[in-house]
Amino acid sequence: MTEPAARPRIDTSQAHPARVYDWLLGGKDNYPVDEAVGAQLPPEARDGARQNRAFMQRATRWLAGQGVDQFLDIGTGIPTAPNLHQIVQSVVPSARVVYTDNDPIVLRHAEALLVSTPEGTTDYIQADVREPGTIIEHARTVLDFDRPLALSLIALMHFLPEEQKPYEIVAELVSALPSGSHLVLSHASSDIFPELSDQVTAEYAKGGIKLGFRSRDEVARFFDGLDLVEPGLVTATEWYRDEPAPEPEPSGIYGAVARVR
Repeated sequence: MTEPAARPRIDTSQAHPARVYDWLLGGKDNYPVDEAVGAQLPPEARDGARQNRAFMQRATRWLAGQGVDQFLDIGTGIPTAPNLHQIVQSVVPSARVVYTDNDPIVLRHAEALLVSTPEGTTDYIQADVREPGTIIEHARTVLDFDRPLALSLIALMHFLPEEQKPYEIVAELVSALPSGSHLVLSHASSDIFPELSDQVTAEYAKGGIKLGFRSRDEVARFFDGLDLVEPGLVTATEWYRDEPAPEPEPSGIYGAVARVR
């Protein structure tokens, strides 16, 4: 694992998306400031976190089954089993995974818990998705960018409102991927349950976290120039391949996998 030059201090006075997400999933690696945000969210927020996690697992398992053995996961969050590398390496033991997050507490847990199989590799860099060049530079030291890999952006881009240039960031990341690679992305919707989206956005804002929930058409823009894998851009509970369909239930999360030409 890559060690930062100096360990950043964990700021327990400010809520952090990774820790709020941990709270929503029933985890214990969060602080009162994170719980204060999560506790004010409607019950559907917990459903969305669970559905999002399940989407990640299905998409990752399918890609590994297609022979994808390299993954760059940005916005990793606090480890919650099964983690992405555990899913991938259960299919391809020699797979290589690079995790990225900007919260120091995630690094602490990554060092302890994100342990590879003997045949494979897991690596971690503390960095922000708004620094795509830094992330790609590090990932190149672990992953072979002459072969296809999967870029995983799970429930991340809705934390970047428009002024932070989310589309340009994703385009820069995707432009570094070789042909045959895949983008896996999930994103909270603004148009499936508009009132609920407004409520969630307002509660996060009280905790100092800005959100940029988007409509289906706006989420689809992240996949411009890519080939969507069936069933395309759907809700998280509707996406599956080569395994039994998930239990039908409403979801305010969009998800898709797309292939780089």
